[in-house]
Amino acid sequence: MLAIIDYEAGNLTSVKLAVEHLGGAGVITSAPAVVASADRVIFPGVGYAETCMTNLKRRGLDAALRDAYAAGKPLLAICIGMQLLFSTSAEGRDAVPCLDLLAGEVVKFTVSASAPKIPHMGWNAVVPRREHPLLKNFRPASEAYFVHSYYVVPRDAADIIAETEYGGKIFPSMVGKNNLVAAQFHPEKSGAAGLQMLQNFIEWNGKTINN
Repeated sequence: MLAIIDYEAGNLTSVKLAVEHLGGAGVITSAPAVVASADRVIFPGVGYAETCMTNLKRRGLDAALRDAYAAGKPLLAICIGMQLLFSTSAEGRDAVPCLDLLAGEVVKFTVSASAPKIPHMGWNAVVPRREHPLLKNFRPASEAYFVHSYYVVPRDAADIIAETEYGGKIFPSMVGKNNLVAAQFHPEKSGAAGLQMLQNFIEWNGKTINN
C-alpha cells in the first residue's frame, strides 16, 4: 500500500490518479498510523512552507515522515514536499524550521531580466547529474512541469540527482539520499517522463547504488 500524505496542501488527487493509472494502490491519508503501515510514502503538495509545516506538526505527520525515512521505506517528495525535507525555508515570516532530513536551505528566486516571472512556471529540462533508480528509462534532458518560487540549496552536493536552469540560475530539480528521493517538478503533470518516474518509484525497493 502506498500512502499519500494529506496535510491540507494541494494536488493530492492528481498524484493518486497517476499512481492508480500505473496500477498502484494509493490512499490519501492524514493519519500517522496509516503512514506507519504503508509500504511506501509519497509526500506531495502545493502551498506555503510555514503553513504546511504547521499542519504537519498539528497532525503528527512530521514524526510519521521521519519514522518512515528511518525505517527505510521508499519515500518520494514532490514540490513543496521536497522543500520541506530541508533544514529551513525562507518561505515564512522568519526562517521556517523544516524536517531537516536533508541538510540545507530553501531560498527564493531573484527577479532579473533573464527571470522576469516568478513563480517559475512551465516546462523545463531535467538534467541528470548522477544515476538513480528513479531515472531508469528517463531520457537525458527530458522536460518536466514546474510551478515554484523557491528552490533548495543542499549543503551536500552529493544529494543532488538532477538540475534545471531557469533565468540563468541552475538549481536542483531532483535530490535524494538513501531511501528518500524528491522532485521539485510535478511528475504527475509531466507526461510520459513523469509517469515513468512514478512507475520507477512504485517498483523501487528504497536502495540506491550507494547503499
